[in-house]
Amino acid sequence: MSDMIKAHDCNVIHVDILNKVKKNMPNEYAMRNLTEFFKIMGDGTRIQILCALIQNEMCVCDLAVLINVTKSAISHQLRSLKEAHLVKSRRSGKNVFYSLDDEHVKDILEKALDHIIEK
Repeated sequence: MSDMIKAHDCNVIHVDILNKVKKNMPNEYAMRNLTEFFKIMGDGTRIQILCALIQNEMCVCDLAVLINVTKSAISHQLRSLKEAHLVKSRRSGKNVFYSLDDEHVKDILEKALDHIIEK
């Protein structure tokens, strides 16, 4: 690369590193989804729900009592989590039980907790 690359008021110092990193960056679609993922994770009630579901599947009423919010509030948050593919549901009679969508969700939460606890 013969021309000096500029961005606003900076000149690129390490062109080889810049090119390598740029090549390996997630695409725009993945970046948007990652941003949305962290927005979903940025709500205290949703984090409490997810932490509860690490341990066991639970119904809406039990989650509401545990977190001390209304059934309506839990349902709203569960809907957001379900749309983000972080939780899934199953019906048993009149009850709907929620659990983490897959092991990746559990792994992400546990890694985040480990990071927080070690600080």
